[in-house]
Amino acid sequence: MKRFAPVLLALALPACSMAPKYARPTAPVPSSWPVGDAYPAQDEATVPAVSYREIFRDPRLQALVEQALAGNRDLRVAAANIAAARAQVRVQRAAQFPEIAATASARRDSGANGPASRGYALDAGISAFELDLFGRLASATEAERQRALGTEAAARTVRLGLVADLATAWASHAADAELLRIAQDTAASARRSVELTRARLDGGVAPRTDLRQAEQILATAEADVAAQTTALAQDRNLVQLLVGGPFDAALLPDRLDDVVASIAVLPAGTGSSVLLRRPDVIEAEYALRAANADIGVARAELFPRITLTGLAGFASDALSALFDSGAFHTTVAGGASQAIFSGGGARAAVAVSQAQRDAALAAYERAIQTAFREVADALARQGTIADERRASALRLAATADTARLTEARYRGGVDSYLQNLDAQRSLYAARQRDAAVRLAQVVNRVALYRALGGDQASGGGE
Repeated sequence: MKRFAPVLLALALPACSMAPKYARPTAPVPSSWPVGDAYPAQDEATVPAVSYREIFRDPRLQALVEQALAGNRDLRVAAANIAAARAQVRVQRAAQFPEIAATASARRDSGANGPASRGYALDAGISAFELDLFGRLASATEAERQRALGTEAAARTVRLGLVADLATAWASHAADAELLRIAQDTAASARRSVELTRARLDGGVAPRTDLRQAEQILATAEADVAAQTTALAQDRNLVQLLVGGPFDAALLPDRLDDVVASIAVLPAGTGSSVLLRRPDVIEAEYALRAANADIGVARAELFPRITLTGLAGFASDALSALFDSGAFHTTVAGGASQAIFSGGGARAAVAVSQAQRDAALAAYERAIQTAFREVADALARQGTIADERRASALRLAATADTARLTEARYRGGVDSYLQNLDAQRSLYAARQRDAAVRLAQVVNRVALYRALGGDQASGGGE
């Protein structure tokens, strides 16, 4: 044991890290959200850590999300990436411990003029174990650990995006179902108008231009019916892709008002520091931490590498005497290596790692700035969408009344068919616009949920 004291002492020595001390950079964005006419009034509430169930309250959507979390292939890829990253940390950390190998051998030499000789040996040893006095291996392990944590944050980004994408696709199905009904209603009304105008033409009351104009709005509505039928099928295909397999079609909504009422608004609070919990920002910070540790690896390469080799075993001419005390032998050796001339490569490697750290810092700051812009955009839309929806409802009511009155005047021979046609087109466009505004309100709420990274299963960080 005395002979192996240097090896045991080396294992107990702490490594001296050459990596710079990490300090989280100051966020390069204002400390609070924008204010003004386009933004909602801010309250003092901090952004709560919520479950998606608290935001997306419809049981049908919750059932689809549960199915997606279990079957979505992007999530499976992310889980495999996490497993690989964690294993890579263990691979790198293994270099900090000695590798012990054992060998056993037997030989028999038969001489021409003498008796045969035998030999037996059993050895166990440590080969070229590096003493991590300057923290090269520890820094490399730390870099891999930070990258693994970044991979986990990336998986949370995938999860957050999956829930948001599924909610958007679910709401889009309701919007497309309403647009299909609007097109079908308009087509049915246009058919009646074509039949009436043809009868008036046959009776010599209306010109042929009236019939052609009536046929135009019918053709437009029938084309929209076909387009919306396609859109509904594509919505279902997208939902199936997101959930990862077949699903119950009864879980899809067909009325936008039900969707709007079932999706809550995640409050943004007043401070932009909540952006630091977004998984993509967390991932960028872990990348910065890993780059910081890589500097320690590069700096440690400027110093000598010190290695130890130890061998202990038994050797004997007789198998029965192999483990006798006289057959035991030990060997301990040490070595150091240092490049005398490398053309400045080692110092250049340090400069490379520092430049990569600077790039990681810029990427981290960019991630925060992008997150700030996304939240600010969502807040600007939230601050005006209610007014737009009220205006859209008023426009729809006005155009519907105008269309009713204009058709009555046309039937009474007061207005021309062109005026009636314009009123019908305006009503059709107003109904489509109202559906689009209500969908935009839902999409805005989903965008704010995604931008704030508010799902408690997507939070984290240090």
